[in-house]
Amino acid sequence: MQKRQLGRTEIGLTPIGLGCWQFSENKGGGGMFWPDLGREITDAIVQESLGRDINWFDTAEGYGNGRSEAGLCHALRSAGKADGDVVVATKWMPWGRTAGNIRKNVEVRLKHLGGYSIDLFQVHWHVGSLSGYGAQMDAMADLIERGKIRAVGISNFSAKGMRTCHAALERRGLPLASNQVKYSILDRRIETSGVLAAAQELGVTIIAYSPLAQGLASGKFHDDPRLIKTRVGPRRWMPAFGRRGLEKTRPVVEALREIASRYQVTPSQVALNWLVHFHGDIVVAIPGATKVRHAQENAGALGFTLTPDELKQLDQVSRPFLR
Repeated sequence: MQKRQLGRTEIGLTPIGLGCWQFSENKGGGGMFWPDLGREITDAIVQESLGRDINWFDTAEGYGNGRSEAGLCHALRSAGKADGDVVVATKWMPWGRTAGNIRKNVEVRLKHLGGYSIDLFQVHWHVGSLSGYGAQMDAMADLIERGKIRAVGISNFSAKGMRTCHAALERRGLPLASNQVKYSILDRRIETSGVLAAAQELGVTIIAYSPLAQGLASGKFHDDPRLIKTRVGPRRWMPAFGRRGLEKTRPVVEALREIASRYQVTPSQVALNWLVHFHGDIVVAIPGATKVRHAQENAGALGFTLTPDELKQLDQVSRPFLR
């Protein structure tokens, strides 16, 4: 896959990466969304992603309190990857902590990653820290100067928060690399909240998490609404998976299916392709995978080119999800 520049850094990313939230082993607050996949499946998912040229992986402290990081480490080592062969992104959880914890916490993250360096270190939430954004960014800048990380990102930050963090890092001569936010064809709120516009202005990459709207874009829950009851975690009770929610998203799913049939691909692949191309190169996506075939499908999302008319068609049908 052709790589894209991560913000204004020298790091190159494939437009599709692999989100590793599902490697949490069903532990911790974040882990309850997923079953324990087991190392054999985790290894196979990472191996398949690597084999299809995906070059980066996103994890976090909050994903099983380090279990996702350790699982990723095991999988990369099993695949024969050395430090520096891939790009690793992880996150610091700010809740109840001061910025001073960042300098200590990075050592814990590196321990769980077992010898793989941190290319992108992100503040996981815009709330919860006992320190302001400026102090957090100063602590991150210190880590770059010490050679502990290569780039600084944020996650779930507003446009105003992005600008504050960007300015704080700029004072240290560093760029803000990314803002990781929920973004999909079924959740386009960053386009009207100012987040996307701020990213474009500042040269900050948008990392789209939940890029398939937790599976809604696949259409499988529209085909069988009972399917959601077999899933682990809070999705079972979310309105989006109820009768009304499914009817609201059905027009988008039908449009995805129509276009998918032309290219002999899946609706999920069309949704990912639209997401990473509609706004140029500024958006990259991190779909997850709980099965090897999911990893195959994710990587295959870039195996075709949507026409301008198809991009516009999907834009029009998904406009109800701008707010």
